Amino acid sequence: MEIIGYIASLIIGISLGLIGGGGSILTVPVLVYLFHVNPVLATAYSLFIVGATSLVGAFPKYKSGEINIRTAIIFGIPSIAAVFATRAFIVPAIPTEVFSIGDFVVTKSLLMMILFALLMVFASISMIRTKKDQAEENTVQQFNYPLIIVEGAVVGLLTGLVGAGGGFLIIPALVLLSKLPMKQAIGTSLLIIAAKSLIGFTGDLGKQSMDWTLLLTVTGLAIIGIFIGNALSKKVSPPV
Repeated sequence: MEIIGYIASLIIGISLGLIGGGGSILTVPVLVYLFHVNPVLATAYSLFIVGATSLVGAFPKYKSGEINIRTAIIFGIPSIAAVFATRAFIVPAIPTEVFSIGDFVVTKSLLMMILFALLMVFASISMIRTKKDQAEENTVQQFNYPLIIVEGAVVGLLTGLVGAGGGFLIIPALVLLSKLPMKQAIGTSLLIIAAKSLIGFTGDLGKQSMDWTLLLTVTGLAIIGIFIGNALSKKVSPPV
């Protein structure tokens, strides 16, 4: 199972490099079911793995002009604030046993996995649906500031709760609310994911015992994967 987990770690990076999202949707299940990490701890690990991998992947995107710094700042500030507050204050405040129905007890770990499962369903629908508006490459950029700030905060909250970077939410927001071309939205998404995930991870430092060997190994493989994903993305034409 661990060998499969290491292969899946590569795929996490490939997904981030190729489509700017989806890596975190893979990370938590890989950690929980293949490496047998506690779900709550897995969400913290996911923040570090996805954040570090996205940061490395953002550099070549920046060099090729595929990152819009202004958009990253406007979207990123509320997102970073929300994810840090969630990891530092909200997650620790959730009780070990959230509620019970008869003999069925919903624990903190089970609640995290239920929220993650719901997010996966939403992510799947978001990625499958075809939005013609997302293919508009030459539209003049404009900012819907209130919606960008609100969505940034919502994505930060979700990231903090379930350890998902939220690329599947960020990219449509950047395309529809900021009128970014798809490839630039992918690059900008990586920078936003990196900043909010790594800062969110600091909210867990000192609060949980971490297996740094496993964490750095999976992160290293995901980083190799993002270079593969970046190379593949150059061979893919934008939607027309």
